[in-house]
Amino acid sequence: MEILTSRLSLRPTKLSDVPALFAFLGDAEAMRHTSQFATLRACRRHVAGHEWQRRRLGCAPWTVRSRADGAIIGWGGLFEDPFDRGWGVELGYWFAPSAWGRGYASELAAASVAEARDRLKLPELRAFARPENLGSCRVLEKAGFTRERYVPELQRNLYRHALER
Repeated sequence: MEILTSRLSLRPTKLSDVPALFAFLGDAEAMRHTSQFATLRACRRHVAGHEWQRRRLGCAPWTVRSRADGAIIGWGGLFEDPFDRGWGVELGYWFAPSAWGRGYASELAAASVAEARDRLKLPELRAFARPENLGSCRVLEKAGFTRERYVPELQRNLYRHALER
């Protein structure tokens, strides 16, 4: 199922999307606030694990495309991390550097919160951001998340959004 926002197309990720995603998910500078993938194979494995979760839970990160030109500019949305379980459904987003600073993360976050509340009927969402990643912290706060605490083992702030219906 595709979701359209004013500037983005959000759709389930296909394995054929992985090379375009790896262009930024495998870039150390682009992923300096998170983990990068060392190989295309590792990226493909990660995406496949999340797509398995989509079939099981009804959510996983979407491939994010620009509606203006169809280019793949990001990967993100709602997910329960199959590789680090126990945090519940999270919001996460990763964008190509060419897409930074244009408000796409905020647009994706708003669509994700609406999807969690309206279709998935979730009681809450969580998210993580490194304290030094001020842009991501602002995106989460603007989307209605509040900072709960710092998680030392992850070196990230944990954010929570109680969803009202």
